[in-house]
This record gives sequence, C-alpha cells and structure tokens, in this order.
Amino acid sequence: MIYILLFLSVFLGASVVFFIKLNKHYTKLLLAFSGAFLLAIVVFHLLPEVYSSISDAKKIGVFIAFGMFVQMILEFFSNGVEHGHVHNHNHKNTIPISLLLSLFLHAFIEGMPITSYDNSFLFGIVIHKLPIAIVVTTFLLTSNVSKIKTLGLLLFFALMAPLGSFVGENVAFLHENHQYIAAIVIGMLTHVSTTILYESSENHKFNLLKFSIVLLAFSIAYFI
Repeated sequence: MIYILLFLSVFLGASVVFFIKLNKHYTKLLLAFSGAFLLAIVVFHLLPEVYSSISDAKKIGVFIAFGMFVQMILEFFSNGVEHGHVHNHNHKNTIPISLLLSLFLHAFIEGMPITSYDNSFLFGIVIHKLPIAIVVTTFLLTSNVSKIKTLGLLLFFALMAPLGSFVGENVAFLHENHQYIAAIVIGMLTHVSTTILYESSENHKFNLLKFSIVLLAFSIAYFI
C-alpha cells in the first residue's frame, strides 16, 4: 500500500494537468498547503520521533544540517522544481536531464526512511508530490516535450520514492541506521517546505486565504 500511494500520487498530480487544467493561482495555494503540511509533519511527528530514538541529539542535528546542504546542491541542478519553482529552459523539445536526475534523486532519498515511521511520514510525502507532479508535468508540456516522453519521465519519477522505500527497508545497513537517513530527509524537507511557504506569497504580503490554508494544513498534520 505504501508503494502504491507513493506511485499514484505523481500520476494524480499529472492528471490534473492533462484533464483539469488547474489555474496557476490554485496551484500556488495547493503548493502552500503541501509546504505547510510537510513542515507540520516534520515538526509534530518526525523531529520528536527521530530525537527520541537516539541519545546523541547533536549528531542528529549534524545529519539534519547535512540534509539541508544536500537539498541546496540538488536545487542547483533542478532549478528548485522540488518546491514548485522552475524556469523554462532555452532549448525547446529537449529533456532537461540535470533537472530530472536531481528530482529523481530527491524522490529516491525522501522515500528511504518511510517504512520505519508511522503513516504521517507517508502522508507528508504523498501530499508533497501532488503539486510537484503538477509543476513538472506543466513544465515538460510547455517545453514541447511530447506527451509520450512526458508520461515516460513521470513513470520514472513515480517509481523513485517507492524504490527508495524498498531499498531503505531491505538494505540492512540503511535499515539499521534509519534514524540518520530520516534526519537527512528532515533537513531536505525543512528546506523545501519553508521555501515553498516563502515563495508562495504574493510580494510577501499577508494573504488571509493563504494563512487559512496554512493553518488548516498544520491542524490536519497535528491530529493525524
């Protein structure tokens, strides 16, 4: 079920682009919800669980910081697609290899510790993938990448998190040290979620609707 949900979340987001044509304004609101939900999952669930599972708190902090730096490096190649911010590349009809490889690696890493924690981690990743899939699909189609190639690339993207989860669960070294893998992912997700919330603000002014959506996301994440 974990693998299926991770896989389907990408194609659910992509189907919004193919069949619904979601307005850019609503995409931003969905991004804001996903960013807030992801951050709340980190604060309410992942951080307490990781810190309670190991005595060396400072060591966990080092891995969290390392995760932030890993995400910064990945975004150098992905142009920030993990938080819904991407520029059209100059060469139409071509596939942005570095962007996609960075996105695939991000998805693979964040899937690795999922099976070691409760469903809140899974829900956070699934909600996170929905708007990202919308952004990636829109980007590929507006770059005149064919629908067949787009679907093929989305298939690879959809497989990355389940593959990461499978590897994290079945490779003994990774499974035995899942707290440190989770700490790296926490660092990555903290960077991504806070960037989403910052960039989703129009001219960085107070927006009551966005504030309400963020508050709703935190409330849901607290009670799950």
